[in-house]
Amino acid sequence: MRTPTKFRHLVLILLAVLLWMPAAGRADLPVMTHALQVRLLPDDGLIEASDRLTLPDGKRQILFWLHEGMEPSVSTGDAILERIGHDRHLERFRLTAKGDRSVTLSYRGRIRHDMETVREGMGRTRMQSIGSISPDGVFLGGYSGWYPNVPGTLQRFALSVDLPPGWLAVSQGAGPDASDTPRGTRVRWREDNPQDEIQLSAARFKFYRQPTPFGEAQAYLRLPDDGLAQRYLGVTADYLARYSELIGPYPYAKFALVENFWETGYGMPSFTLLGSRVLRLPFILHSSYPHEILHNWWGNGVYVDYDAGNWSEGLTAYLADHLNQALDGRGADYRRDQLKAYADYVRDGADFPLIEFRGRHGSASQAIGYGKMLMSVHMLRRMLGDEQFKDGLRRFYADNLFRIADFDDMRTAFEAATGRDLTAFFSQWTRRTGAPALGLAEVRAEPAPDGGYRVSGRILQTQDEAPFPMTVPVVVHDIRGMPVEQMVGVDGRDTPFTVQTSSRPARVALDPAFDTFRKLMPGESPVALSNLFGAETGLIVLPADAPKPLLDGYRALANAWLQGHAGWRAATDAQLGDLPSEGPVWLLGWENRFLDALTASATAFSVDRQQRTVTIDGQVYNDVSAALTAEGDGRPLAWVAAAEADALPGLARKLPHYGKYGYLLFTGSAPENRLKGQWPAGDSALTHWLVDARPTLSPLQRPPLVTVDATEP
Repeated sequence: MRTPTKFRHLVLILLAVLLWMPAAGRADLPVMTHALQVRLLPDDGLIEASDRLTLPDGKRQILFWLHEGMEPSVSTGDAILERIGHDRHLERFRLTAKGDRSVTLSYRGRIRHDMETVREGMGRTRMQSIGSISPDGVFLGGYSGWYPNVPGTLQRFALSVDLPPGWLAVSQGAGPDASDTPRGTRVRWREDNPQDEIQLSAARFKFYRQPTPFGEAQAYLRLPDDGLAQRYLGVTADYLARYSELIGPYPYAKFALVENFWETGYGMPSFTLLGSRVLRLPFILHSSYPHEILHNWWGNGVYVDYDAGNWSEGLTAYLADHLNQALDGRGADYRRDQLKAYADYVRDGADFPLIEFRGRHGSASQAIGYGKMLMSVHMLRRMLGDEQFKDGLRRFYADNLFRIADFDDMRTAFEAATGRDLTAFFSQWTRRTGAPALGLAEVRAEPAPDGGYRVSGRILQTQDEAPFPMTVPVVVHDIRGMPVEQMVGVDGRDTPFTVQTSSRPARVALDPAFDTFRKLMPGESPVALSNLFGAETGLIVLPADAPKPLLDGYRALANAWLQGHAGWRAATDAQLGDLPSEGPVWLLGWENRFLDALTASATAFSVDRQQRTVTIDGQVYNDVSAALTAEGDGRPLAWVAAAEADALPGLARKLPHYGKYGYLLFTGSAPENRLKGQWPAGDSALTHWLVDARPTLSPLQRPPLVTVDATEP
């Protein structure tokens, strides 16, 4: 994800009010030029700085924000500086140049904000900071107010930072140009392309670098680790090459992995800030890390007009996370997970159109801004074909690099690349809420007069809302299990279709690979943890007979998950005569007397509470902490049991991030994940069999969006 963008959104609104004019839109923004001389004193939380500002052409007056307490003054140039307001941690100033457009401001002050806990759903929290200069490290962005930030402008800059001995500073652009000084280290950075913000991070880093044809790969680690650094440098080179070929040339001089001093996953222009624990997870190299690299094309290369909707997160997720899953043969599973997240988390009143997505602030907004957007991108690709889709991506990038762009700019680029009018498509999927519910009716097959077979049927839309004009894949497998796919244009409640096959058809399926944004049907979506984490109401049942350390741990887990969820409640099994007949239920503990309600209808797993073992697909696991789901009487149930009390804080923190899984096993007190998976999905009402003897079905073979040789990730 990109770094929080509330600063740009806030100041644009406030400045628009002050000037009685619309906030900045899609037009090219004026560019401020900064020549920053900065000294950081981490032990004291202080910054001492001067900034030689060059105002945009034709401008003699600007309004800017600076962190409170900085006491700025004009040190060179003929100008008047006035303090005109205050909002939260920022002070607002008016600068009027009386001579030329170059004015130097000097200022000094303290920036050290505590971590704030942000709740994003049941059991899901993250930490963030407005900005901090501390002995642990430095984190400063536009919202921190560490430089004069002029809303409604882009920034180009030269930056020189003086630091204590052993420290290094990281910013966007070209660098580091480091040299020793009598008091420590001086590091220089420069970026001549217009930026939406200027970022600055610093700490005691071990620095690694490696040239690539697309920019330098860099790594900044808080402790030396040559092996870890080399893995990141190599992967950086691979992904810079992949995305440069797919979209267009990498727009910066370097890309850097920077180890942050708390757990983050921020994507900055030309670097990413990852927490110490996060960056050492082995799967991050090919999941979150390429996502942050790709943000340098989308979000940190082509900027987002947040007032018109954040398209960047979903497009980045599609071309990074989804693409890697598709290359591994799991693209359909990944798309189904997005549809399931929308179904589980986007409840009544929580839906909104894509043009209103600003950034992730919980599971529901993530399901829309990431999931619905990436599904919309996928539908656009299927409609246009891969080559025209890639042409549109390249056109969008080339036309808008280092400019602010919105959905209209994206549509214009794809229209120019394809020669097609895409107004209706973009209007529907970016401006409407809801999702279509599909149905399959009157399927029949008969010999065709000219040989082969003719398969026919009707595609229904059954949602209460108006029909969605869309293109839906119909897949027919023949008696040998070989598939034929046909794309059917649907523009009403009831659309007939016909598919010709050369051999006898065996099975007809509507959108079996989850290529359209729609509501999932029963059978397509087995129960998972997200069914419970996304519910507005429910019950957590504690095991009254558990040993006190375990019971206390379960109670702490329940309290953590209940925070901010007034529709949920907790009770011990001793307080309940029976489970409620409706609503999701969490069962906690091996000792829970309602555990049989979970296992009664389970066929893929069993639990032996006496031996404390779990059996999944015939494999017996002991000495494990478990999270299992099942459907009981038409509602989702989940059971969480710890092998030891020390594992419960970790389970409470980790399980909300495993929402798509139906079963998980952990070991140890950390705890470490040992097994995870989803229960198998079955046929749904969108599938119709035409034969009794069912063949083994071959999957559809589609060319990948990119080709990857054996040396690439």
